[in-house]
Amino acid sequence: MFDVRKFIDRQRRNSGRISTNFVSIMVNTTGDESSSEAEHAKPLGRLSILSYGSGHMLNDITSACWFTYLLLFLTDIGLSPRDAAVVMLSGQTADAFTTIFAGELIDRFGHFKLWHAGGSILVAISFSSVFGGCVPCKVLRTDSSVLETVGYSTFAAIFNVGWAVTQVSHMSMVNCITLNPTSRVALASCRNAFTMIANLSLYAIALAVFSAYNTMQSISIVIQYRWIAYLSIFIGCCFVCVFLLGTKEPELKKQIQCKNLSRISWAHWFKKVLYYQVAVVYMLTRLVTNVSQALLAFYVINDLEMNRSSKAVVPAIIYISSFIVSIILQETRWTSLRLKTFFTAGAILWVVSGAGIFVLPSKLHDIMYVLSIIIGVANALMTVTGISMESILVGEDLNGCAFVYGSLSFLDKLSCGLALYALESYQGNRCSRKNGYEAQ
Repeated sequence: MFDVRKFIDRQRRNSGRISTNFVSIMVNTTGDESSSEAEHAKPLGRLSILSYGSGHMLNDITSACWFTYLLLFLTDIGLSPRDAAVVMLSGQTADAFTTIFAGELIDRFGHFKLWHAGGSILVAISFSSVFGGCVPCKVLRTDSSVLETVGYSTFAAIFNVGWAVTQVSHMSMVNCITLNPTSRVALASCRNAFTMIANLSLYAIALAVFSAYNTMQSISIVIQYRWIAYLSIFIGCCFVCVFLLGTKEPELKKQIQCKNLSRISWAHWFKKVLYYQVAVVYMLTRLVTNVSQALLAFYVINDLEMNRSSKAVVPAIIYISSFIVSIILQETRWTSLRLKTFFTAGAILWVVSGAGIFVLPSKLHDIMYVLSIIIGVANALMTVTGISMESILVGEDLNGCAFVYGSLSFLDKLSCGLALYALESYQGNRCSRKNGYEAQ
């Protein structure tokens, strides 16, 4: 017969075991999460930092070529300053809007390395077409300036779409790799150091190519920049492979998402005063560094009347000094006060060097080499601290980190594109007026 009392006693004993097992599982889970967070709070090793820093090498070396030589290349092959600025603006606009959507998609789906690899492929394919000559003109066998502008603008936009995807995925990984504040700054500093290496590599390539092809013929100019582009792509792709093989897909973001399934909305960031402060700092930093880089080659050749090799030597000096300062900053233990102090120092140095450039006569053009050192130090101080401020803004809100980096890059790209378009349009109008006066 069925014994009710024995059945109840057996159920109570089973229930007790289940409760005990459940508590044990919860304790073990909590302990695993705590140990995992403690593990991510430890400082990163040098190999991990170096592997991460190499991941932006392709973007950096192509970006250096983009900002330093694109406008010069386009005007050398016959485009007007305004048409050249349209090509630049199309790329910057595509980059700006892609950063927003890329940030949202990366926040939603994750897989940083997959996005990085896809963006790198787009960069490598399209960048060779930007400096390889007008593809539509070759297909249709025409030299129409309108078709040239449209053709270059199309590949410029494709290049910047890939560039933006790679940039957002790479920058978003910083806060998802480690919780250690010093390691986060070390990652940003190492990334900046590789930026300097990329720029130095580009200018070394450019100096060699310009020395080998010392002529101003249109065909020779296309060959020069084609070699620069191909060699830059090869070097950058080698470092991308190092990054993909040596860097693990971040697990920290997945753990945060498991603990907090609700995603952070865009409105969350717009309510923070710190977001606007960091946005202004980052935008102005990029505006100063990128616009000056884009116009520097024109300045040393046309205004200071230096020899043609100076368009590779002067930028190289800037990035050598930036590289040295970045290495020093990588070993610094950062606090909020130090970030503000170093950024302010960089801004003051830029004001001083900018004033020197404004009043420098062409007869004293050798002073430009001294000013280049000051500019390099200022660039490193502002860039490293500016990027580090982004990490402070994100903190541990990892579910929205890609949106933060994407939205700030949006401001950076759009402001640079508009500024360069305005300056080049003014240059075009000034040249037109000058030619009109000479014709009279």
